[in-house]
Amino acid sequence: MSFVNIAGISVAYSNRDVIDKINLNISENSKIALAGANGSGKTTLLKVIVGQIVPDSGSVSMQKETRISYLPQSGVVYSGQTLFNEADKAFIPFQKMIERITEIEKELALSKEGEGNISSLLEEHHLLQETVLNSGYYEREGEIETVLAGLGFSRADLEKMTESFSGGWQMRIALARTLLEKPDILLLDEPTNYLDIEARQWLEDFLYKFKGGYIIVSHDRFFLDVTCNEVIELFDGKLSRYKGNYSAYEKIREQELQSLVQRYERQQEEIEKIEFFIRRFRYNASKAALVQSRVKQLENIEKIEIPESLKKMRFRFPSPPHSGKEVLLIEELNKYYGDFQALKNVNFYVTRGEKIALAGKNGAGKSTLLRILSHTDKEYSGNIKPGKDVNTGYFSQDFEATLNNENSVIDEIESSSPTELIPSLRNLLGAFLFRGDDIQKKISYLSGGEKNRIALLKLLLHPSNLLILDEPTNHLDLNSKDILLEALKKYSGTLIFVSHDRYFIENLATRVLELDNGIARDYPGGYDYYLFRKKKEEEEKSGDPGINLFAENISSASLVQKNNRTDQTEDREKEKALKKEKRKLEKRAEEIMVLVDDLDQKAKQIEEMMGKVEFYSDGQKIKELKESLRQNKNTQVELLSEWESIEAAINSL
Repeated sequence: MSFVNIAGISVAYSNRDVIDKINLNISENSKIALAGANGSGKTTLLKVIVGQIVPDSGSVSMQKETRISYLPQSGVVYSGQTLFNEADKAFIPFQKMIERITEIEKELALSKEGEGNISSLLEEHHLLQETVLNSGYYEREGEIETVLAGLGFSRADLEKMTESFSGGWQMRIALARTLLEKPDILLLDEPTNYLDIEARQWLEDFLYKFKGGYIIVSHDRFFLDVTCNEVIELFDGKLSRYKGNYSAYEKIREQELQSLVQRYERQQEEIEKIEFFIRRFRYNASKAALVQSRVKQLENIEKIEIPESLKKMRFRFPSPPHSGKEVLLIEELNKYYGDFQALKNVNFYVTRGEKIALAGKNGAGKSTLLRILSHTDKEYSGNIKPGKDVNTGYFSQDFEATLNNENSVIDEIESSSPTELIPSLRNLLGAFLFRGDDIQKKISYLSGGEKNRIALLKLLLHPSNLLILDEPTNHLDLNSKDILLEALKKYSGTLIFVSHDRYFIENLATRVLELDNGIARDYPGGYDYYLFRKKKEEEEKSGDPGINLFAENISSASLVQKNNRTDQTEDREKEKALKKEKRKLEKRAEEIMVLVDDLDQKAKQIEEMMGKVEFYSDGQKIKELKESLRQNKNTQVELLSEWESIEAAINSL
């Protein structure tokens, strides 16, 4: 069933067609990711659907009683109500339905048998009752608390006034209201921008169970893969559709774009030849007719445009100066804001080359710790001991405060550039997607993503062997995130960072430091290992410790180790037992590697299946495959952890 039908709509700004005669049907089964470069018209399209923008031509029609809820990117501010009461406003339409039900009941009570309007009143009464009952209106208190808790609010927050919440939390309130409205169609413009990983995971589960249709704009690849089974892309005003999740779309689109680039390059060669001919013979009277012919030929060429997303930000961090093996030692670090203790006896060390992700909910103290480590905040107790020759570069969430809005792009970069790099600044700016007249734009006119890129470039101009990055991916589109990710993976220095982009963390972190209520816990492994350990801890708390695959082997090895250390005169029988134990451990280690190899092959098979149309077009199947892949990775992590413990035991023996 099609709830919304978009027919031939067009929207133009100045001389540019942002949306050019596009058609789209949105049904209750639509799980759509809306893709396109920044400025391609994604937000404009959502606003046209919801009625905030009237198209220049075309129409938007919908089935009667269809309800649409729209979450904008930013700019929503609430005041004058408690958090709970503000969320309760989502149910106002259902309150009006209840009022109408009461009116109908009064009309029916006064109606006489046989009157013509009784049938229509009864039908309306039935439809309204069904709608209210299915809305969860009578259970709304529990539902409001569930949604707010899922988005990171505490029970104590429920009675706080909405104006006491900061901008990011204001957007969480807006998201909560949008979800609680129970619309037929959800339009979500960057819903994950202000969410931490826990809230994103909750939103993924909510959307998986959501019974209506939705369109999502997001720069979070993992989130789109889990929630969407179709991608529509806006490019040059036109709309293209791709079945499957976002990763499948990227593979198909990459092939299309390679073909487009080849045609673009051939056309550029042709244009260059024509222009050369015109320049060469422009003032040759005998060639005037030929020159005019080439001019007309040039004018008639329908130029191929390359999407902004293809203008890749290609860079790598310059080799930083060498530092000592020990980069940082943090001892008994405490931080107070008045009576509130943000960090509590934090102890950890950092060695050269590590890429450490700070994990934890919003407000756990991650940004506070980064400010202290970067020497921006010096009001703390405890010791921070830098290693030999360590120099630090810091990128903060409030990076915009480091930019002069009155400067042009080129002036801003020159103002913080070493003298020897000034001749190459235009090339560097080109690598960061600032080309031609863009470098003369005032900083105040740039988008959030553009300002982010300028701040990153300023950091790059001064190579550091310790980078501290607080949300470097905020405001970046997917392509820019990928380029930054690759640059940081190749970076030879040490990295400590905070990000709420799961794909980014999974592909970068070699170690995770979790902050929970100011207390730090160290997880010496990647993000998959961190999630595995957290899951095990939750199972143990709930009384289900799961299966410890290596407890028996390790306990035996530990026992033999102890005996070997304490009794050097043990007899031949004990020596045989020791060798037998070692052979047993070696055999188990070999078995584990075979199992890991098998699991790795199965993981590749699952990933191949996810790329096939019969799977990626089926939301349920792709969800099952993702779960199988997640379990596969967890089992591999568990087996490798066992293998490491066995190897340690063997080495001891």
